[in-house]
Amino acid sequence: MSVNLAEVVAGLLLLFFVPGYAITKATFPEWRVRGPAATLRLLEIATLSFVTSLVLAVLIGYLLLVAGPAGFQAYWTDPLLEAILAGITAVAFGLGWYRGAYRRTPPTGPPPEPAGELGAWDFVEELDRLRRAERRVRHDLRRAATGSTDSARLRSELEGILSEAAELRSKREAEYGT
Repeated sequence: MSVNLAEVVAGLLLLFFVPGYAITKATFPEWRVRGPAATLRLLEIATLSFVTSLVLAVLIGYLLLVAGPAGFQAYWTDPLLEAILAGITAVAFGLGWYRGAYRRTPPTGPPPEPAGELGAWDFVEELDRLRRAERRVRHDLRRAATGSTDSARLRSELEGILSEAAELRSKREAEYGT
């Protein structure tokens, strides 16, 4: 029995890449490999495709092992695992096609943040910056002599930091409240 190189390549792609790629494109149809972050996006897609395909192969292989009366035995003449992976790939490709993953222009995603407003990550970073500044000022206040001009300046700086943090929190709460 000779091994055909085309069969080996097709089998390895089906086992390690193609199902994960189809599922990744169906899950994230807006991802495109363009622009300044193209290399990073390509690496993300390739890694996610490989890991997803590997997990699928292991999971389906395990289910076939458990479901079969005599267990799952992979033979070249009985490519049940490959057929199931090809079916999952076809369904995921169809779903990705429906969601616009293979169009030239990506589908619209969530609306962008309004200009001037902090996103969730920016909000957390700003609060963290204010907490660090508060700790620094409180530490300096403990070290400063009571009644000195330095102490009064630090107290007013601390009040400013606390009011800025409170204002930031109340703005965020108002955004979620409406």
